[in-house]
Amino acid sequence: MRSADQSRSSSRRGASGAWNRLKPIRDDTLEAYSFPSKGETRLNDFKTQETFYNRIVDRYMKFCASTTTTSDLDACFAALSISSTSLTPQRAPAGPAKPASASTSSRTTPSHSPGATPSPPQKNDLPLILTALRKLREAITATHRQDGFALRAYTFNIHAALLARDWESYLPALHYLLFTIHPRTPLSSPELHEYVGYLILDQACRQGDLMTAHESRVRYRYRDRRVEAVLRALIRDDWGTFWRMKRAVDGYQRRIMEFAEQRIRVHALKCLGRAYMTADRSYVERVADRKWEDLVEDGVGWELAEGDRVVIRRLKGR
Repeated sequence: MRSADQSRSSSRRGASGAWNRLKPIRDDTLEAYSFPSKGETRLNDFKTQETFYNRIVDRYMKFCASTTTTSDLDACFAALSISSTSLTPQRAPAGPAKPASASTSSRTTPSHSPGATPSPPQKNDLPLILTALRKLREAITATHRQDGFALRAYTFNIHAALLARDWESYLPALHYLLFTIHPRTPLSSPELHEYVGYLILDQACRQGDLMTAHESRVRYRYRDRRVEAVLRALIRDDWGTFWRMKRAVDGYQRRIMEFAEQRIRVHALKCLGRAYMTADRSYVERVADRKWEDLVEDGVGWELAEGDRVVIRRLKGR
């Protein structure tokens, strides 16, 4: 009896020992909390909010540093697009987004040291980072926090969401920053100018509401020759000025302008189709601000003849 009991005991200990040798599951810090809107209360603590924010910034900086070039980093941001509740891939733009300024870019897009050769990222952490920022934003709103930390967290959120063109993240954050935090904890004059510019461009380019954009410009006494040129270009359907301003503005503003790209491009191609029978390929690409191969992929039915001439229309036979 003893030997049988001892064997059963040893077998149980062996199984337990094998189980204990398994590696413990490591929970992702950014996934440790749920959404406050779904009942999460741990993020109501101010210290917890600040710690969570530092974890988000740390993950963001590591993600940015894991890309080999600025173009790779820009492609990761451009690979995200918000559609109701999920992030879906889309075409990456041809070139990298330029930072707004040295002080602004340091908060969101770290530069690589000259001798560093970081390895490419194993996965795109941006959806996780943006989700964590939404959790933090909900917690700050729920606790009615309007201090310097709230201002810092919201400006970081806006910059990261702008680069990802995640308007469902940057627009609520932008409204809360300008209409709730700023009256209690004022932004500096350059910061106010920056974020009001984002608001005006969003109203004009994404929402297509030029009247509201001009109202915001008058209300805040906003003056910026590039943003004002974008508004004039949209009013006049001036695609040439729009494409020039898209190259002249900073990377955050360019991301917002991309919402109006397709509308401007379609109008430009329609004008080209009514005015020309044929045109040089380079001229068509310049008018549409897009390579010929991409235009064909987008559904342009024109024909490319010999000598890089694009046949737009053919004379109908009598």
